[in-house]
Amino acid sequence: MNILITGANRGLGRHLVEKALINNHKVYAGIRKINDVASELKDLKDRYEKKMNLIELDVSDEESIKRAAIHVSKEEDSLDVIVNNAGILKGRGKEIEDLDYTDLEDTLKINLMGPMMVVKYFLPLLKKGRDKVIINISSEAGSFANAYGGDYPYAVSKAALNFFTAQLKDAMKDYKGRVYAVHPGWMKTDMGGTSAPLSPEISAEGIMKIIEGDIKVDDNQFFIDFKGQPMKL
Repeated sequence: MNILITGANRGLGRHLVEKALINNHKVYAGIRKINDVASELKDLKDRYEKKMNLIELDVSDEESIKRAAIHVSKEEDSLDVIVNNAGILKGRGKEIEDLDYTDLEDTLKINLMGPMMVVKYFLPLLKKGRDKVIINISSEAGSFANAYGGDYPYAVSKAALNFFTAQLKDAMKDYKGRVYAVHPGWMKTDMGGTSAPLSPEISAEGIMKIIEGDIKVDDNQFFIDFKGQPMKL
């Protein structure tokens, strides 16, 4: 498979890149700045030079996304998988009265508008692919059923991403595409913190099994966890 992964420099993104490479897929690893590559990602590039391609892809910048899509289209006739992984968490712990407009704007731009624009520009390649899989990394924080008073920008952005995923699932039905919003679990990453119970390696392994079809997901489901189990909307 040819796989695009955004937010690939660290955390879950970097582990998804590694797992995809180990499983012999070709990876386009999108990072915000091409001259700011994390050492772990550099090591992967050294080990899997022919299978791994680093591309500058800033999901907060439409022109950056467009340039990345043009670059990949010059290298590939098709794309099999898009993983919208890039995301931020701002305004954690703030009460509603203390919300910062910029935090909300930045969060929606990266967590919602970013994935929408990535799909916009890479969808022509995906439609030519064999598997046609879109994975939007979401969160249980975006569940209406489990709504809580906190993390307002992040939770709202993920709830909106879940709705966009539902729209995408319907839009891709004629192409027999598989489209999921995936809750990756609470992970030990820069975002999740050291108290998190789950390693990103385990989450990445589960997500790759979903991508590869080793974990079967009910056709009626689109909001799932990294084990393929349905999440409450």
